[in-house]
Amino acid sequence: MSRLPTFDDVHHAAARIAASVKKTPVLTSKDLNDRTGGRIFLKAECLQKTGSFKFRGATNKLLQLTESERAAGVVAWSTGNHAQGVAAAAKALGVSAKIVMPSDAPQTKLGGTRSHGAKVVFYDRATDDREEIGRRIAREEGRTVVPPYDDFDIICGQGTAGLELVDQVTELDATLDDVLVPASGGGLLAGVSLAVHGHFPEAQFFVVEPRSFDDHKRSLDSGHRESNALATGSICDALLAPTPGTLTWQVNCTRLTGGYAVTDEEVLDAIAFAYHTFDIRLEPGGAVALAALLNGCHDAAGRSVALILSGSNVDDDTFNRALARLPTGT
Repeated sequence: MSRLPTFDDVHHAAARIAASVKKTPVLTSKDLNDRTGGRIFLKAECLQKTGSFKFRGATNKLLQLTESERAAGVVAWSTGNHAQGVAAAAKALGVSAKIVMPSDAPQTKLGGTRSHGAKVVFYDRATDDREEIGRRIAREEGRTVVPPYDDFDIICGQGTAGLELVDQVTELDATLDDVLVPASGGGLLAGVSLAVHGHFPEAQFFVVEPRSFDDHKRSLDSGHRESNALATGSICDALLAPTPGTLTWQVNCTRLTGGYAVTDEEVLDAIAFAYHTFDIRLEPGGAVALAALLNGCHDAAGRSVALILSGSNVDDDTFNRALARLPTGT
């Protein structure tokens, strides 16, 4: 068994990437507190460089490449946010990046990836194995694989968002009772739980996923890693990994209290709420934790609750669908 990342490892990652990443804000709203009966803190990773938390893990991974590895380049597979994070981190370091992306990736994510100079290789989400394609490229071209979540350095990099969250909540004279985190393969969830539990060991963690793609919730219920029956079918394109990661699940299975699954309609409502309340754009996958709070899945009454708003890379059609759900005159 590989060594599992620790709280100290997340701290080392934070020092390593401090000069490269943005410290994203924690947002609060009296109206949201009144609506839920709790004290709510929203960690806005949607405002991170490249529009998602993924830039943290990618930067932590690439900064540790040797000179020869940098010269050979990197390869990653992603629906879009990890792709952009890797592409941007690679560009900053002068490293060649090749990214395996689904043919139905949102144009905003595809354009963002290419804007950083990465070469894109397409795959069919329903029939192709993106990891096999990426690892074949790595073998043939000598590139270093930068996995989207199931990797020690990626987990630690994502966890730095949790360290910031702890500092920011502490500055507001609060502790954390509950933390709601979106999950695809579980890298963000693993990293943030390590960071938060290092300061607030009693905090409870809840995973939030799209309906029919709630493999983490079902894995927690069954006691072993479950897989999703579908490969497509949700607007939450960033959260459609087939099963929890091997390494990430070793961390998450001991830290999760529960999980929620939200519908596309609830996600659209959350996107609209975030824009109306905070003037921020959320992509569907970045809005699931907020959706679980707004729809009443998570009872925040009398508790301090943090949500991770994980990404902002939403296409205009989906964003406009969400805004159309706002009451007239809002």
